[in-house]
Amino acid sequence: MTTKAFVTGCTGQAGSYLIEQLLAKGYEVHGIIRPASTFTDTRLKNIYVDPHDKGANFFTYYGDLMVGGQLTDLLYSIKPDFVYNLGAQSHVMRSFEMPEYTCDVVGLGTLRLIEAIRKSGIKTRMYQSSSSEMFGNEPAPQSEATPFSPRSPYACAKVFAHNMCCNYREGYKLHISCGILFNMDSPRRLPTAVTKKITMAVANILNNKQDKLFLGNLDAKRDWGYAPEYTEAMQLILEHDAPDDFVIGTGENHTVKEFLDVAFGYVGIDWHEYVVIDKQYLRPTEVNNLLADARKAEQVLGWTPKVRFKELVEIMVESDIRGMKCK
Repeated sequence: MTTKAFVTGCTGQAGSYLIEQLLAKGYEVHGIIRPASTFTDTRLKNIYVDPHDKGANFFTYYGDLMVGGQLTDLLYSIKPDFVYNLGAQSHVMRSFEMPEYTCDVVGLGTLRLIEAIRKSGIKTRMYQSSSSEMFGNEPAPQSEATPFSPRSPYACAKVFAHNMCCNYREGYKLHISCGILFNMDSPRRLPTAVTKKITMAVANILNNKQDKLFLGNLDAKRDWGYAPEYTEAMQLILEHDAPDDFVIGTGENHTVKEFLDVAFGYVGIDWHEYVVIDKQYLRPTEVNNLLADARKAEQVLGWTPKVRFKELVEIMVESDIRGMKCK
């Protein structure tokens, strides 16, 4: 029997890497794409196949985490062995501008999905993508035992979703595991993310297409890791027999200033000549210091990160420079 996976958020950075990895393992993958007036599935262009093709093993459906009935119908008809919930409005600053929508998609969307699993009666394992933003300004490093102290609508919604997963795991004995992921990046990061804004700016400046880079808080410290390694961790979490929660991160953190140092330093230019602080990018409530204590993932799952901070930044810069040359 072919192993089946159902993925929400399949057009995102993590979703696209995860689907590639699952297909490489011989899985049959089903993914939801949110309807939009513009194409949003560019990250899937290299793996999409016509479902009519012989041997097709990747199937997509237009859907939304805001439509619970459709989720129930899809899960009942597909009967996946694994469900990965990566769908979200995940831009933290945008969650302050769209709090109701963010909480509906991130919080209630997760509830609709786990209710769909319960109502459909299928036997499956679910992975919930929780976030380090849930910790807020709790002292670093943060582990599975660290209290949640959310400081944005996005983080509040993630805490709700995480707690509902734990509740359904305990109350209904559903096999639901949560990966509390710290910041993950790659060349596929959205252009609105601060890291991608920086690496794209480097490529643009080199090609005389940009002369200013507008940013917010340069002192915020984050634990940045490589997205393909984090999607491998997701699989290890679901392959573990007992449902549980795991912090996933590198165990080292750096400021946005340090990210600028490495990114601009890679091409030998001084970021101070280009960066301008714009108050519109400052959060109403800031999270200052996120640092993963991922010892449990190493001890239980055998997962450890290989790509470290400097290499990650350079991978992203090099990718954007190559992309600019191709245009």
